[in-house]
Amino acid sequence: MSTTLPMPSADAQAHSAHMRELIQEQIIAAGGSIPFWKYMELVLYAPGLGYYSAGAHKFGAGGDFTTAPERSPLFSACVADALAPVLRQLGDEAVFVELGGGSGAFAEACLLTLQQRGILPARYALLEPSADLRQRQRERLQAQLPAEVFARVEWLDGPIQTPWRGVLFANEVIDALPTPRFVIQDDEVWEEHVGLDGEGRFVVLEKPADAMLQAAVRNVQQRLSEPLPEGYRSEVLAQLPYWVQAVMGGLQAGALLLIDYGYARGEYYLPERHTGTLRAFRQHHVTNDVFAWPGLQDITASVDFTALAEAGVGAGFEFSGYCSQASFLLGNRLQENLQEAEAQAADEAARHGLRQQAKTLTLPSEMGERFQAIGFHRGVDFDPAFLLGDLSHRL
Repeated sequence: MSTTLPMPSADAQAHSAHMRELIQEQIIAAGGSIPFWKYMELVLYAPGLGYYSAGAHKFGAGGDFTTAPERSPLFSACVADALAPVLRQLGDEAVFVELGGGSGAFAEACLLTLQQRGILPARYALLEPSADLRQRQRERLQAQLPAEVFARVEWLDGPIQTPWRGVLFANEVIDALPTPRFVIQDDEVWEEHVGLDGEGRFVVLEKPADAMLQAAVRNVQQRLSEPLPEGYRSEVLAQLPYWVQAVMGGLQAGALLLIDYGYARGEYYLPERHTGTLRAFRQHHVTNDVFAWPGLQDITASVDFTALAEAGVGAGFEFSGYCSQASFLLGNRLQENLQEAEAQAADEAARHGLRQQAKTLTLPSEMGERFQAIGFHRGVDFDPAFLLGDLSHRL
C-alpha cells in the first residue's frame, strides 16, 4: 500500500477540523496533555466525530480497508462451521454475539450458512456502538436474509449481563481498542502523551507511567529473552483482561473466537519493532502519521496474542487453541465450502473469482499468516476447531 495519503474533500477537512478542536480542548482542560490511549479513543469513538461513530464509509473497496468478511463469504462460512458444533452442544437457547459487525457482511453469510446446517441460534446479537453502522447492517440483513432468519437478529447497547449461553465472535476488533503507548528511558517505563506545540499541532510527550502500565510492561519483559533496550517504544493493552471479562458479560457456557492481525509476544516485541506496531489507514493507504486528519482515518495496533491468551484464561475460560487464519479456515471446511460455492456459481469467471478469494484468505503473502485465530471455551468442546496448524507453543 502507498504511504501517500490523498487529500480529503472540503467537507471531510471541516469534519476533521472539528475533531481536532475537540482534542485540543481536552488537552488544555487536562493541563497540557492526554495519554495517547485517550487521543486514540477520541479520534475513533467520540460521538458524532470519531472515525467509527461518524457516518463515513469504512469497509470494502470504496472505504478505507477491507476485512476478511468483505473479501469473501467463504470466511464467514468457515467461522460458522467452526462454531456450529458449539451451538449444537448448547441447544435451542444458544445466542450468537458478534462484536462490531462492520457492514453486516459477516452476519449475512454466517446466518445463511447456519441455516443451511440446520443450527440457527435462538438470537443473533450484534454489539455495534455506531448508530450509522447499525442502520447499514439492519438494511442489508433485512434485504438479504429470509424473514424468519432476520427475525432472530437484534442489536445490543452493551454486553449481555444476564446469564446466557452461546458464542461470541470478533474479527478485527481488538486492534482498534485504544492502547497505551510506552517508552523505556533509563530502564524506567514512561507513557506517551499527546500535547500541543506553539502552533496547536499535536506532539508526543513522555510522562512517568502509572502503576498499571508499569506492571503490564514489566510482565511483558519477564517473558522476553532480552530486556527491552533504551528508547524502545511500543504498545501494551494493560486493560485487556478487563475488556475480555466485560464483553463476555454473563456468559455461563460457550465459546469465544477472536481473529485479528498480530503476533505472539516474543515476535511482537522483537528489537526491529522498536517503534511499535501503530499505524493508520485511509482509502487503502497506510501511514505512520496517526495525527494526520483526526476522525478521517482508522488507527490500529497489532494484537499481542500471548496477552490475549492470558486474559481469556484469567477470565475463567479454558484455552481452545491458536493458529494462523489459513490453518483455521482450512481446518473448518474451506475446501468444502469453496466446492459448494463453485457448484452454485453462474460461470467459470465466477468460479475463478471464488478461487482467488480463497487464496487471498489463506496465502502467506495475503491474509493467511498475518491474521491469527484464538479460541476459549467454558462447558463445551471447542478444541477441534484448532486441530490444524496449532501454534500454541509460540505463546
